[in-house]
Amino acid sequence: MNRVTVVGAGLAGCEAAWQLARRGIPVRLVDMKPKKHSPAHTLNSFSELVCSNSLKAEQLTNASGLLKAEMALLDSLILNCAQWARVPAGGALAVDREAFSLRVTEILESEPLIEIATGQVVNAIPEAPAILATGPLTDEALVGAIEALPGVHKLHFFDAAAPIVTLESIDMSKVFRASRYGRGADYLNCPMTEAEYNRFYEALVTAQTNDPHGFEKSLVFEGCLAVEILASRGRQTLAFGPLKPVGLVDPRTGKMPYAVAQLRQDDAAGTLYNLVGFQTRLKWGEQKRVFSLIPGLEHAEFARYGVMHRNTYLNSPDVLGANYALRDNPLLRFAGQITGVEGYMESAASGLTAAIALAERLRGNAEPDFTGKTMLGALERYVRTPNAHFQPMNANFGLLEPLGERVKGKRQRYEKLAERALATLAAFALPKEEETV
Repeated sequence: MNRVTVVGAGLAGCEAAWQLARRGIPVRLVDMKPKKHSPAHTLNSFSELVCSNSLKAEQLTNASGLLKAEMALLDSLILNCAQWARVPAGGALAVDREAFSLRVTEILESEPLIEIATGQVVNAIPEAPAILATGPLTDEALVGAIEALPGVHKLHFFDAAAPIVTLESIDMSKVFRASRYGRGADYLNCPMTEAEYNRFYEALVTAQTNDPHGFEKSLVFEGCLAVEILASRGRQTLAFGPLKPVGLVDPRTGKMPYAVAQLRQDDAAGTLYNLVGFQTRLKWGEQKRVFSLIPGLEHAEFARYGVMHRNTYLNSPDVLGANYALRDNPLLRFAGQITGVEGYMESAASGLTAAIALAERLRGNAEPDFTGKTMLGALERYVRTPNAHFQPMNANFGLLEPLGERVKGKRQRYEKLAERALATLAAFALPKEEETV
């Protein structure tokens, strides 16, 4: 059986190595620590958590909770270790970071099918079969090698993403479809009166922000300034910038609004909409509070919040095929945030999916299709679906294939979606006798 090289011992790489070994595939797990650390890492052990010790909610009516339940069905190493190292956090799964990291490391080091090769800086693409899971702070030498792959071109080095809301949560009685100067109807427009604009402006400029990490402080570009920074330059800056109403007429009044927030379709199904020009460093709770002041978004459900941070990632829709495989070489896979998934568990989930699919291919079997009915499958489909404005995405119910029935109430609908997802995924679970004790 061919040995698979997994580069990167973060959450995605560790999960990938585990899933391959669980299916009888020998693995060589390579990581540059302890010889070299990224600017964000300090531990010598694997799967180091940097920004937070929280792995988000566990309830099935939360997208992150559903993702965890799906991963549990497939015996996720990262989930098992997180539950072992958990600390009290209400309805969320939070961990003791060091205990979690050491637990992952110990389990992988004790697995006979996994060879650990630490202290090796990889500056070239390894011979396939391989999985590259080098994360958002991939070493520059390897970035150059990745960019030289067919069809890859240049990687993104800064993630300045605006919030995304679900279509069904927008109050359509307050918005109108139109493009500027009558050039179609590609945008949803949220018109503001002067009073509404002023209220929004005051909330925005006084809202709490996340401080950038030390290695990110120089990553500020005029072309993608945070909306709160733009606003701080003067009360009318937004009205003459991303909220300018020029070329738009509200059909209900027949007049140009004082200001307009535009939303652009973000997925092929038309269930998710991006707030154009609203890249931000506001804390997530503040984003919900402030952006809900925009007419039509009072009850908006945020599929993802805006972020601005260092994040090396592929333009995956142009590069990746099914199950995170390079289109020109299905034996070479990517996993983790470099693919355009966002979040700790999402990164681990991509490693799980990529590894299971690669293992089946190496065993001469058809690769699994988790379908858009599961969160694992929906994330995988998102990163490879054509998207002219591709940005990293975390797990959210807006990614799932819609139910074939109308369900009254958000909670009840999420319960139905979760029930369907787990029933769909159950067919892919390993037999009980193969599960980890």
